[in-house]
Amino acid sequence: MTLQIDRNFFQTRAEVFADIEAEGLWPHTLFSEASPALPLHWHDADIRGYVLQGETWLLDENGERHDFRKGDRLVLPKGTLHAEGETTGPMIYILATPDERPPAVFLQMQAPETRPGDG
Repeated sequence: MTLQIDRNFFQTRAEVFADIEAEGLWPHTLFSEASPALPLHWHDADIRGYVLQGETWLLDENGERHDFRKGDRLVLPKGTLHAEGETTGPMIYILATPDERPPAVFLQMQAPETRPGDG
């Protein structure tokens, strides 16, 4: 499992929602202020992320940095170890998941040592 960033994937919100519809996903809009980097973790849901405003970066499980900015799409398979980088200003994301669980549930950070199969 590895994260994937599709650079300049979209120009408009309509393109984001068309992609979400085509994938059969459930959209969620998130707003965040500047925030510190987060530790290595994983989520128990497949997540697509679309940046509408702002920029940040992610570290994959090998410590490689991936910049993530307006117009990019993130494909994050369930169980993928990663760490979100700091943000220095406001960000607006649309996140999409296969089901309608609230963001507080599907964004819950799971500790690396609890990842299934890492035993």
